[in-house]
Amino acid sequence: MTALSNLLEFQKETEALSAIAGRLEWDQETMMPEGAADQRGEEHAAIQSVLHARRTDPRIGDWLDKAASEDATEAQQAMLRHIRRDYEKTQKVPAKLAAELARVTSVSQGKWAAARAEDDFKAFLPWLEKVVALRQEEGQALSDGNTPYDALVDNYEPLMSADQLADMFGEMRPRLTALREKVLEKPTPDGLSGTFPTDKQMAFTTQLATTFGYDLNRGRLDLSVHPFSSGSGSDVRITTRVAENDPFNCFYSTIHEVGHACYEQGIDPAYALTPLGQGVSMGVHESQSRIYENQLGRSRAFTGWMFDQMTAQFGDIGVADADAFYAAVNRVRKDFIRTESDELQYNLHIMLRFDLERALMGGDLKPADLETAWNDRFKADFGYDVPRASLGCLQDVHWSIGLFGYFPTYSLGNVYAGCLNKALRKAVPDLDAQLSKGDTSAATTWLRENVQQHGGLYRPAELIERACGEAPTAEPLLEYIEAKFTALYDL
Repeated sequence: MTALSNLLEFQKETEALSAIAGRLEWDQETMMPEGAADQRGEEHAAIQSVLHARRTDPRIGDWLDKAASEDATEAQQAMLRHIRRDYEKTQKVPAKLAAELARVTSVSQGKWAAARAEDDFKAFLPWLEKVVALRQEEGQALSDGNTPYDALVDNYEPLMSADQLADMFGEMRPRLTALREKVLEKPTPDGLSGTFPTDKQMAFTTQLATTFGYDLNRGRLDLSVHPFSSGSGSDVRITTRVAENDPFNCFYSTIHEVGHACYEQGIDPAYALTPLGQGVSMGVHESQSRIYENQLGRSRAFTGWMFDQMTAQFGDIGVADADAFYAAVNRVRKDFIRTESDELQYNLHIMLRFDLERALMGGDLKPADLETAWNDRFKADFGYDVPRASLGCLQDVHWSIGLFGYFPTYSLGNVYAGCLNKALRKAVPDLDAQLSKGDTSAATTWLRENVQQHGGLYRPAELIERACGEAPTAEPLLEYIEAKFTALYDL
């Protein structure tokens, strides 16, 4: 066997073990008994120790050196690039640190959920301090002359830096805040009213999932505290959550996670259990979830179809017609929760988290001061007070599981989605006519062919540029948001 074939066979087993680790995390969020948290932490630590040992196996370095002189296809060259990147990064992180991160973040996730339920930030603080300290240590190990936070951002969005993100946010913030001020001066459209039973919501949200192309033969839909997508290839699972007085929470969380899941299901099957068999970055991943959720799912065309479906299944939902339903889906109001935010304000939520976690990782903000810093920043950015921790710094699961550097990829995903939406509408000029019939197939096919099937073959920005014909910028997203909300609120 050649060095390349040996390396790829070894990598296949590593990818399979990583998938098993991911299944443990899915189980923890959906099925695991509450009393199993400490044991699960040890299980996570054990499998991460095994994975760390495989990813730092010295044979990888030898295989990589020898494979460099062997003939390789474009896909194999991309695989080698990913393996080398992962190998070099993993070598910098001590095995003991990797195992401790897995153990602590597994347990802290449950501590966060309990603290969130009780609105008790102080109960979570000791675990937050542990996670922050461990991620700071990891970031320092990976930094290579950059800041520890840059190193953590690179884990989720290769070749992206905090300064680049800050520049992007600096471009977006003035236009978003100016539009937000004008919109909030207008009357807030009515929302839905009534009670929407859990069983009916789950039936309709399953219909929405399949309407957007989610293959339930290779996936499943469950309930969790925080909606998420998990897995790749032939086993891609999603979760949602239900509030009986707010069905949009369930429906749009599902469409969002379906975007993630369809990305994974849409990757070329030949890439399964290889470094190319998963989304290339979290920014690109978010581009799929956000374009499914927003530019498609919240469009006037699709919500017209959705209104007819909902009234048929739920009866009177408190809005008179499809136009009022569209306004309810997209209404801008004072609120606290990022995952329930409208498109106009969503990125402002991300900017807040980006600045706070950057300060946490840099040591400029102590975990003990996070709740106060959050509340002060929220008041400055949004103009009103945070009443309790579950609506503030405890609302997201990310920091409890150590995902520092992850939040800004949500906004980067919005930017990519804006670029993709512009290109998609040029490629499919009658898209709205199709969406008005509940037919998403032209859109999802275009996204699968131009983005999803490639998996990790191309670098993130290169992939978006190939799909759109131009380098990604924030301008298409800003133009889309400004046009949509200017028309919706008759500004």
